[in-house]
Amino acid sequence: MALETLDTRGLLCPLPVIRTQDAIRDLSAGTLLEVTASDAGTLEDIPAWCRVHGHELVSTEEFEEDAQRGRIYRFMIRVVAD
Repeated sequence: MALETLDTRGLLCPLPVIRTQDAIRDLSAGTLLEVTASDAGTLEDIPAWCRVHGHELVSTEEFEEDAQRGRIYRFMIRVVAD
């Protein structure tokens, strides 16, 4: 199974979701996409986008990268064929 990564840290809504959508458009069904983000809004936006578009949200993680960079959110999304 292929794993792709997408770093959207530093981008604000709606850019993390737009970049996720653009990345998934080029991926095959079954591919895992790891998305990292720094915008807290992605905690609601990415799962909602997955539900609407039929992709599987495998996991969501939240952690502090370091004191200066703040919280980071990591999503694992399995691409489902259209």
